Amino acid sequence: MVRILPDDRLVYGMQLPVQALSTVFAEGWETAAGPAELLRIARAADRLGFFYVACCDHVVIPARLADAMSTTWYDPVATLSYVAAATTRVRLLSHVAVAGLRHPLAVAKQYATLDHLSGGRLILGVGAGHVREEFDALGVDFDRRGPVLDETIDALKAALGPEEFPEHTGRHFAFRELGQRPRPAQTPRPPIWVGGSSPAAIRRSALRGDGWLPQGDPRDQLPSRIAELERLRAGEPLDIGAITEPLYIGEPSWRVGRRTLSGQAEAIAESLREYAAMGIGQIQVRFRSRSATELLDQMEAFASGVAPHLN
Repeated sequence: MVRILPDDRLVYGMQLPVQALSTVFAEGWETAAGPAELLRIARAADRLGFFYVACCDHVVIPARLADAMSTTWYDPVATLSYVAAATTRVRLLSHVAVAGLRHPLAVAKQYATLDHLSGGRLILGVGAGHVREEFDALGVDFDRRGPVLDETIDALKAALGPEEFPEHTGRHFAFRELGQRPRPAQTPRPPIWVGGSSPAAIRRSALRGDGWLPQGDPRDQLPSRIAELERLRAGEPLDIGAITEPLYIGEPSWRVGRRTLSGQAEAIAESLREYAAMGIGQIQVRFRSRSATELLDQMEAFASGVAPHLN
């Protein structure tokens, strides 16, 4: 097991803007933005003490989902490598890589290189995926994606470990006497966090993961999920995360949505401390914004006004 979250404090990370334009979470200004804005945000996150920045993963989007999901999904390895070269401290999270779409040795080669180049800042987040046409186009069995991901995680643990010639034998993959360099900078290997909130994802996180990445569960559902993780984990610690409600620090002059937490920094911090009380070690925050400048202002306000009161 590889744990990286501190035991004594709640840390915070964020999904990078621009790199995915789903209508579920992207702000309007992001459609006209590009690499320059993405890099400004990543550098600010690095400077302001964010624990990680994250990038999500889709290879293709079918036409039937394009209006809602868009077809803009930056490749996570390329994007996080680009960000790594411009930052020094912030960790680099794939949230989440649809790891079962690719052979685990190919996944290991990409992410081991990223960890090596970044000086050991990778967090490999993986998930099962949900777009059937994406699997069909790549020749992967959509209906078997759960068992394939289970074994992929096992294979990745071997392939990302310290051995130059890792070994794995399973139903779907087998390899031995096949070397890969560079090795990851982190030892014994980079952490693997498992995304998803279904019963299967909870079980996968508990039995195979180093951490759990829920997919936006409401607060009142988190305690039962965490209790199930702890039951399955049988006393072994696990890095547990949560995605918070959207945030706006201060009193907004525009409609930020009824679910958004807004107001004074201390009040927002008091609300967010409820996550730590549940046993959560990291929160992924998202700020409502109308421009890259407003997002940067919100990040500054969070780091200076909210973060000091989280713990």
